[in-house]
Parts: sequence; C-alpha cells; structure tokens
Amino acid sequence: MTTNRDRQRAAARARLEREMAVRAEQSRVRRRRNTTIAAGAGALIVLLAAAWVVVALTSDSGKQNEAGADPSASATPTSCTWQPLVDPSASASPDPELEKNTKDVGKPPATGEARTGTQTMTLDTSVGTIKIEVDTAHAPCAAESFTYLASKKFFDDSICHRLVLQGIYVLQCGDPFASGFGGPSYRYAEENLPTGKRPAYGEGVVAMANNGQPASTGSQFFIVYKDIAQLDPNYTVIGRVTEGLDLVKKVAEDGVVADPSADPSAPATEGKPKTEVRIKSLTMSAPTP
Repeated sequence: MTTNRDRQRAAARARLEREMAVRAEQSRVRRRRNTTIAAGAGALIVLLAAAWVVVALTSDSGKQNEAGADPSASATPTSCTWQPLVDPSASASPDPELEKNTKDVGKPPATGEARTGTQTMTLDTSVGTIKIEVDTAHAPCAAESFTYLASKKFFDDSICHRLVLQGIYVLQCGDPFASGFGGPSYRYAEENLPTGKRPAYGEGVVAMANNGQPASTGSQFFIVYKDIAQLDPNYTVIGRVTEGLDLVKKVAEDGVVADPSADPSAPATEGKPKTEVRIKSLTMSAPTP
C-alpha cells in the first residue's frame, strides 16, 4: 500500500527531476548562444582534436586596430605540414567515431605548393554557382589542401550542413558526412589570420573552421554572408566570394530547420538550412599571377 510518506517522496523526486531538466535546458541554451563556428559537443572533441568546427564567440574589444588594417598581417608558414589527426605514437586504440567521420584520401604533397597569385574555387551547387577567389599567396597551405582534395572529389555530393542567422552570419560547408565532425585524415596550421582587420570577417569572406586549438584546420569552411561584428581572428581567410553571394543570402533568408530539442517558442537561428545547398562538385583552377 502506498503511504503518504511514499507519495511525498515521489512528489519530491518529481520536482527535483523537473528542476534538473529546467537547469539542463538553461545550460544548453547558454552553450548554444555562446557557440559560433561549431557543430556541437561530442566525444570526438573530448578525445581527439578532430572535430573541425568548435569555436567560441568572444568579444574583440581591445584587440582590434583601426579599420582597414592589412588582413594578411599574420605570418605565412614557409612550408605546409600535414599532421595526422592522432599522434601515431599514442597507445590508445582507434576511436570508432573518428573513423566514422574521416574521409581518408591521403595527404597533399609535402612540397611544391603554389605560393603566388590567386586561384578560382568553383562550387557547382544545387542553388547555383558560387565562385571564390582564393588568396594562394597568403594562404598557400589552405589553397594546396583544397586543390588536392578537389582532385580527389572529396567535396563532391556533400551538403552545407550549418547555417547561422544570429551573432555570426555564416553558411558552413566542407564536411563530407554533414555531421559537423567530418574531415580528411590530416590537419594543418592556421594562416592568413585577419589580425587588425575590422571586421575580421566581413561580408563575402571565406574562411576555414577549426576546433579552437592550434593547427586544427581541416576541410570545413564557412562563407560570411553579412559582416560579423565580433569574432576573434583565429580562422584562416582563404579568399572572397566573387560570384553567388546572393545565392547564399537567399538561403539565409529561407531560414533553418528547427532543432526538435529547442524551445519551440524561440525562433530557430542555427542549424541545417531549410534550403539544401548540395555541392555537386568543387574545382580549383591553376594559380594565376
């Protein structure tokens, strides 16, 4: 027979569970608000520096110089080092999540990357053609990585998995699995950081995502469709959109698919684009002076 004390304990337990659920939801909302070029938390981030897309939106207050400063102020590496995702000397067994989100097509050549001029990146997508002028002179490693991966059809038939409508204004692509954690079997150092540029990431800029750690750039990139007022210059700028930015803006206007776990009364500001952007093919031209 259920006693009053049993019922009281059950009621107290239920209240505690409700309070914990509310606190968990509040914590989730805070994390969501403070996350920018990110795909969310997961075991890959905890165990390995292989989730290319986790960064924090922080204020640039006091860190930026006057507008118009040279965006190429950061040093360009004298050589490109393609590092493995996991230290080969590590004794830990292979992580199945890492393997599931890695598309291994080898690594770019160790030497011989172009270091002058520009290249044209052409994205043939389901919403139209997007062209990007790649700054090969100042981002030679990123340009070489794109050239190599494009030759392996790494990006073909992948979708742009993330659109952000508030705080930062980006369409994020380059994950062949659309999981937010996907990438190639290597990582490399950041370059061509827009130190002193205001805004650091203006409308039309294309930059590489990373996981917030040094030398964690992979294949994921983001297209800025509206000036971002505050974002630290921690992400390699590879160039600018020269054609098709209007297509990205139209995708942004169409909005995002709401997260089923989010508050239904709040507008959806981040997630998978409602209008799918599928990269049919990504090609890179030869460098030009």
